Amino acid sequence: MKKQDFLAFLEEILQSRTINDYCPNGLQVEASDEITKIVTGVTASQALIDEAIKRQADCLLVHHGYFWKGEDQRITGIKMRRIKALLDNGINLVAYHLPIDVHPQLGNNAQLGQQLGLVNIEAHPEVKPYGVIMQGELANPITPLNFSELINKSLKREPMHIEAQGRDLISTVAWCTGGGQNYIEQAAELNVDAFISGEISEQTTHLARELGVHYFAAGHHATERYGVKALGEYIAANTEISVEFVDVENPA
Repeated sequence: MKKQDFLAFLEEILQSRTINDYCPNGLQVEASDEITKIVTGVTASQALIDEAIKRQADCLLVHHGYFWKGEDQRITGIKMRRIKALLDNGINLVAYHLPIDVHPQLGNNAQLGQQLGLVNIEAHPEVKPYGVIMQGELANPITPLNFSELINKSLKREPMHIEAQGRDLISTVAWCTGGGQNYIEQAAELNVDAFISGEISEQTTHLARELGVHYFAAGHHATERYGVKALGEYIAANTEISVEFVDVENPA
């Protein structure tokens, strides 16, 4: 597929122009004009680039790309080596940040809900971009310990649990993948039993206890590996492009 046709295909799905983000979404590094083989992954690290080279991809599609607001704009050091490797091997870098978080079916939040087997999944009605916080229910209430075990089994990562006094069972859950811990107060407005994000900050512990919400920090990488994987699977099913997902291990 021609690169511009592929980018238009992605934009139709992800609607990035409707979302105010912290980085440029879409094509970030331009190389080959034809897209025949894609490697997908969470972050455009050197390890993922090396796998894309090894697998002879002409496009790397990720959730965490480059050129974040506030970062050093100079193309030096690690950034230079990564970009040089992409250009030297004819690999386009395509990245979508918030659009991959919030997509109602393929996004990180929607996919996390599916991984955990939650039902009646819907977005927080008032927080923008729509879908950055989602909520859902367990088919049957379970103890916080059993919910922690469910997260561990589903994501292959043991979460950190901050316990809420007075909530012996978990039935309703809200979540924001990755660095979404600062949304805990908006999640608590939904009167849920638990909130999940990837990371935890020092103040998150106090907020969870004072809000009376069980909090689970399940890992930034662990909670965000499923959106770009689902997007890649959608691309493979709806085009003739070959797609491979590569999970570069990251305990954070």
